[in-house]
Amino acid sequence: MTVEKAIAALKAGELAVLPTETVYGIFADATNEAAVQKLYAVKGRPVEKALNMNVADYDTILKYSVHQPAYLEKLVQTFLPGPLTIILEASPEVPEWIHVGKTTVGFRMPSIPATQEVIKALGVLVGPSANLTGSPSPRFYDDLTSAILDKAAVALQDDSVYGLDTTILDLSGEMPKILRQGAITSQELLDAVPELSEIV
Repeated sequence: MTVEKAIAALKAGELAVLPTETVYGIFADATNEAAVQKLYAVKGRPVEKALNMNVADYDTILKYSVHQPAYLEKLVQTFLPGPLTIILEASPEVPEWIHVGKTTVGFRMPSIPATQEVIKALGVLVGPSANLTGSPSPRFYDDLTSAILDKAAVALQDDSVYGLDTTILDLSGEMPKILRQGAITSQELLDAVPELSEIV
């Protein structure tokens, strides 16, 4: 399967399985409500559980967020694309079917080149792990189940993954918080962005 086929499928409202540097994800066009609802149904994901936005560049993060800290650009330039999820206050541009009533939204920028290319072509995608909710996340292509693959129009293979979760950094409150430490450590974040010194 090719990147072009993945782009065409996503533009048509279909789902695509794409590799990230952590695990395989199942992706949909974030601006297409029907496609996102299809993704929820395929995963068996509770509809009240918000989705992260997968973006290709810093400007897209600015478009879909508000009240960004002054050091955000440095943080993005240092660690993205890569295994870091950044949570910010959501702007009115974020569709309701993405934030599901929450005031915040998470941003991801996967580092696998083919997946970056697909995201860039669409603008913004949602892409939770390509598994049924409650099942193990697929680190390798062979870990993907027919329950997912049969529902995806396209699946791209690239097993150069870390197998580690993304680190989740919440910048939506008064103090930065690490909600989950994964592939990037708190010390690595602090070394690169000293402004995070009050991190908890």
